[in-house]
Amino acid sequence: MEQEKDKMPAICGGKPVREGKQTLYYGRQCIEEDDIAAVVRTLRSPALTCGPEIEALEDHLKDVTGANYAICCSNGTAALHLACMAIGIGPGDEVIVSPITFAASANCVLYCGGTPVFADIREDTYNIDVESIKSRITPRTKAVVAVDFTGQAVELDEILALCREHGLYLIEDGAHSLGTKYKGRPVGSIADITTFSFHPVKTVTAGEGGACTTNDPELGQRLSLLRAHGITRDMTVMKHPTDDPWYNEQVMLGYNYRMTDFQASLLISQLKKLRRFSDARKAIRAKYDAAFEEIPQLILQKTIPESDTTQHLYILRLDPEKVRCTRREFFDALCAEGIHPQVHYLPVYLHSYYESLGHKKGECPVAEKVYENILSIPFYPALTEEDTDDVIRAVRKVAQFYAK
Repeated sequence: MEQEKDKMPAICGGKPVREGKQTLYYGRQCIEEDDIAAVVRTLRSPALTCGPEIEALEDHLKDVTGANYAICCSNGTAALHLACMAIGIGPGDEVIVSPITFAASANCVLYCGGTPVFADIREDTYNIDVESIKSRITPRTKAVVAVDFTGQAVELDEILALCREHGLYLIEDGAHSLGTKYKGRPVGSIADITTFSFHPVKTVTAGEGGACTTNDPELGQRLSLLRAHGITRDMTVMKHPTDDPWYNEQVMLGYNYRMTDFQASLLISQLKKLRRFSDARKAIRAKYDAAFEEIPQLILQKTIPESDTTQHLYILRLDPEKVRCTRREFFDALCAEGIHPQVHYLPVYLHSYYESLGHKKGECPVAEKVYENILSIPFYPALTEEDTDDVIRAVRKVAQFYAK
């Protein structure tokens, strides 16, 4: 299919912008020789799992986020599940979540028997709307899962104040935002629990992998136990403590959500480049902003000054009043130019599974309106100047072709 797309004739006429070049996709990992060497060293070591690289990685994450506790796990979905378990989500509890996100941000509530309640988003930033959160709070509400969509921090001070007023936990889904700062404070050190993902399209990757960070010692201990079957060698936690060197004790029901040491080695290597990757993403964003602000058929995501953002996705939104095409037509035209976008995301409650739970179109009108016209274009540090120039030329060409 990819080869077929590469051979598509230019829908907008003339030669395709990327003719003779490799198609650019919306995201891609950046793996370098030192990353490979780090993994190889661990593969040649005695410990492939439950070894020293995990603790070293957690120390690195504490340094990056400023959190007191960092707990690594197998993926970002596991991190969200751990967070919901750690704060005690169960049947009868409601958790307010954003609809514009990957399904895991809401699924984690269902895993624990709770009920996700969708709050709408701001039409300008695409992050969860504080006023909509307020309107969804009931006596059954126990927490808020706020997603840093595209890497921009949510309005953390306002959401935290609301949570404190109503006795709620705040879980910040930072899958997009490692490296972002909110009012000078790193994401990962502000919410009750922050979760991260290290999927290949994220700023840094472990192939897969995730983490939870927190400043609360009780939550930190619970996250650590839940990550590994609820089994511990810590005598202060045991009901039947002993110093027998072989003894461990299961003190609660947990899961096998551990990360391997060779994944940890890769992520440690990647974290050493976080500043470089972040700076590259900021530079590409600035270049895109300057170019796309001049194209009247496009609406750009608004940034808030409180967020020093390490950008994960770059979203273009078509202005339906100024284009004479559907999003699919715009999408296909970009593909024909050698630029392959993606769409992030279908509002979670519109997935057929959530429809089977009783959710319906119309729950979050702003999210639905925004979703209808958004595209994610190629955005990652390995893009060259030539690549970004081609993206801009292709977007401009297609927008002008379909201009009203």
